Amino acid sequence: MCPGRVVGSYTDPVVLYDKAANRWLVTILASANGFNTGVECIAVSATSDATGSYHRYSFSFGPNLLNDYPKFGVWPDAYYASFNMFKAMSFLGAQACAFQRSAMLSGLTAKAVCFQRTPGQGDFTFLASDMDGSSIATTGEPNFFVELGETCSTTCNVLDLFKFHVNFTTPTLSTFTGPTAITVATFTLACGGGTCIPQTGTTQQLDSLGDRLMFRLAYRNFTGTGAHEALVVTHSVRTGSAASGVRWYEIRNPNGTPTVFQQGTISSSTTALWMGSIGMDKKGDIAVGFSESSSSIHPKIAYTGRVPTDPSGTMESIDVTFSGAGSQTGGLSRWGDYTSISIDPNDDCTFWYANEYIPSNGSFNWHTRLNSFKFTGCM
Repeated sequence: MCPGRVVGSYTDPVVLYDKAANRWLVTILASANGFNTGVECIAVSATSDATGSYHRYSFSFGPNLLNDYPKFGVWPDAYYASFNMFKAMSFLGAQACAFQRSAMLSGLTAKAVCFQRTPGQGDFTFLASDMDGSSIATTGEPNFFVELGETCSTTCNVLDLFKFHVNFTTPTLSTFTGPTAITVATFTLACGGGTCIPQTGTTQQLDSLGDRLMFRLAYRNFTGTGAHEALVVTHSVRTGSAASGVRWYEIRNPNGTPTVFQQGTISSSTTALWMGSIGMDKKGDIAVGFSESSSSIHPKIAYTGRVPTDPSGTMESIDVTFSGAGSQTGGLSRWGDYTSISIDPNDDCTFWYANEYIPSNGSFNWHTRLNSFKFTGCM
């Protein structure tokens, strides 16, 4: 189907910058059969120019199989991705894939190596680690996949970590191992994982997607004094009367014995905070962007952050970057679950945050807002 043209639907786009190669990675799910047969379309820029030419690929998962909710991560040996697989609307389990980065950078025929989990294993919406900075700690280090714990239902205290080591020369030697259970502070899924986020002027509520981790699982390798590896990630949790807050984690030593270095919950007594995205700059400053809403306000775009000298597990005050002028109506509950924070490769300090807002009451009339900021101590 791709790289030509698919007659059908396009959804769930992801755009990442491959900092080590100075290339753009652009992906989208194409479906030619009423969301029953999916193809992952992947394009890798031929240069650092996002408006230039691209090497284009398509990867099919088989007839009547839908590779839903794709999420990607850049790693030195592959572009890693996760999918929730469906057949005729029946959930088949989560799938983890590695796409041959070296071939795709050169426009050559590329391989894919995938591991399919079964529904009984309890996996759902993996996130693959996405590298910030220029390198990982060890050549050949596996990519890390993390999800909410396999045994989680409404209340939980576990994240599960997997390691994906791909071998494109002999694909049968590839491995996907885990889970390693990482104990975290107990949480309850926002809205039970479903829909309960209020807006002003309407009874229409918005999806929390509290049943999954939110994009990205950002990785950074710190060298020199105090060298360590860190993963940061967020999800939405229940926080009492305000319906939802953003839980965040910094996990260290993922390739050894992973530990929670710090964690916390960003919350408000009057508004729901949800759909978070997190990143870490080269100095270890952390920023978290999210949506904010309540029965008395339209959905807003907001963020907070911390520097390494702040007390462990705490964030600074919340700043609203943009206030929407409308609420989503028309029976549409899905919100901006592809919200994303990225780090500018030019200075490795500037955070870019993309999220959605509604300019006036309605459905399918959302706009995208880009915001940038940095911490004063990062130069």
